[in-house]
Amino acid sequence: MNHFVHERGICESERVGDRTTIWAFAHVLPGAVIGADCNLNDGVFVENDVVIGDRVTLKCGVQIWDGIRLEDDVFVGPNATFTNDRFPRSKQRPDAYPQTVVEHGASIGGNATILPGIRIGSHAMVGAGSVVTRDVPSYAIVAGNPARIIGYADTETIGPIHAAPGSINHAIADGGFGLIELQHAIDLRGSLSAVEFAAGLPFPPKRMFIVYDVPTRYARGAHAHRACHQFLICVKGSVHAIADDGTKRREYLLDAPDIGLYMQPLTWGTQYAYSPDAVLVVLASHEYDNADYIREYDEFLSIVAGAPSPASQVS
Repeated sequence: MNHFVHERGICESERVGDRTTIWAFAHVLPGAVIGADCNLNDGVFVENDVVIGDRVTLKCGVQIWDGIRLEDDVFVGPNATFTNDRFPRSKQRPDAYPQTVVEHGASIGGNATILPGIRIGSHAMVGAGSVVTRDVPSYAIVAGNPARIIGYADTETIGPIHAAPGSINHAIADGGFGLIELQHAIDLRGSLSAVEFAAGLPFPPKRMFIVYDVPTRYARGAHAHRACHQFLICVKGSVHAIADDGTKRREYLLDAPDIGLYMQPLTWGTQYAYSPDAVLVVLASHEYDNADYIREYDEFLSIVAGAPSPASQVS
């Protein structure tokens, strides 16, 4: 293999990819597998049951323990800490270490701590000093102790969404998803919003569900549907909604009962940052069917890449 090891570094593994650099005081044990074009900075330690993909950067002071998998293009900041034993005792080892996976393109900030068995989704970002205790969705930005979702990376923000009646219909322009303004009336007696199921929506609803009392640190959704259309209306409070068709990603602040977000099938949807009083109403074109859900983002991308773009049904 054509890789570089500093004269004060130790690399015992024979499975290291081309153009990978291992710098001073770094130590790689013989069982580790390291891809091409990686950069292991000073003071990095890599144990045996470790698989590291291509183009991975490990900054100074990072230890990669048994059971950890880093996919391609992962960045790990200085002194970030991985753990692999939930209940460690000196001289006592578990029969098997839980597997921790950092998916491709994700970044972990300096001094962050990752608990055992965590999966950090593709292109996610973990803030410096965060303590990650739960799985992190793809593209999510998390920070704090415990780490909570504070935003989503590489996502276009749409707003403000309030406008004159009839002026909003991004669903037509976007094809796969977008905002549709509802009929509404405001007078001295109060306000009213209405949906004509036959004419006002791109699909005839067969099911409705309501999401409320969501702790603000949790995200909902994080899946796509194979056949089901959905229409989301925040009738009280506010919710941040992400829509992703595999090519473009947009974030909408839903905070009005007269505007809804339409998502056609094969749209990855995530909702987060619910206000304490938020009430989200969802109209669906199909009855509940677990087989209709796509729950892994990489599987979603694969399906989208192999499927023709569904024509918009917005009229």
